[in-house]
Amino acid sequence: MAGSKEIRTKIKSVENTRKITRAMEMVAASKMRKAQERMRAARPYAEKIRQVAAHLSRANPEYKHPFLIKRDVIKNVAVIIITSDKGLCGGLNTNILRLVVARMKELEGESKGVSICAIGNKGFSFMSRIGAKVKSHMIGLGDIPHIEKLIGAVKVMLDAYNAGEIDAIYISYNGFINTMKQEPRMEQLLPLSSENLEPANSHTWDYIYEPDAKVVVDELLVRYIESLVYNAVTENQASEQSARMVAMKAASDNAKEVIGELKLIYNKARQAAITKEISEIVGGAAAVS
Repeated sequence: MAGSKEIRTKIKSVENTRKITRAMEMVAASKMRKAQERMRAARPYAEKIRQVAAHLSRANPEYKHPFLIKRDVIKNVAVIIITSDKGLCGGLNTNILRLVVARMKELEGESKGVSICAIGNKGFSFMSRIGAKVKSHMIGLGDIPHIEKLIGAVKVMLDAYNAGEIDAIYISYNGFINTMKQEPRMEQLLPLSSENLEPANSHTWDYIYEPDAKVVVDELLVRYIESLVYNAVTENQASEQSARMVAMKAASDNAKEVIGELKLIYNKARQAAITKEISEIVGGAAAVS
């Protein structure tokens, strides 16, 4: 019966693991709903500031902001990669890191320098391990992202772009499709493309500027870039909690199957031991008689 004791220990261990994964699944489900609400709440602001930025960029053809000017030669590229701070969310971080690494190899093959801005501990740790040039990073965002925390890391990249040290900036994150599907994305952040700044209608608005058009446009486009980054972070967090809930549910279901298999093995071993004892008793009685 030594084997039966070991099996009972394994069953108890898997049952304890299943309790943990079930609890994590319920926590992730609760956080997922809140993350989705934050993501949807951020979209109207991003859409409105995009429209205003589009109208402003067309209302002042005499002034062209550096964010709108495409560089003739691309020598250095930066990638803002957004990942989670914690694991246990399936292949979410693996997929986005694989996408970024593939893009980095393409750029390096074209003799272009690549700098990284890592938002999230998983991305920062991975990029540090592979020896990537991490120009700025931000970890420990928590469940509720605050744009004030993001500004510092993002501003380092924007300042480098304005100084000519970086010629293009890309942003990579997990886009939320639905609870069961999250899509790794990589989009160009700077220079701003005309498609991103396409106004909702063909006409443009006229403005009265105070103190002047340059100051207003400069400030607005910086806020627009920050809103794009914040949107990407909220999308990634909604994807993270959805992926974690699905992963923990799969782990709980697998644990349930393992428990069932172990109990079947235990019952078979127990039945075999009982049958053996009965056979020995019957054999002994027959020998006596």
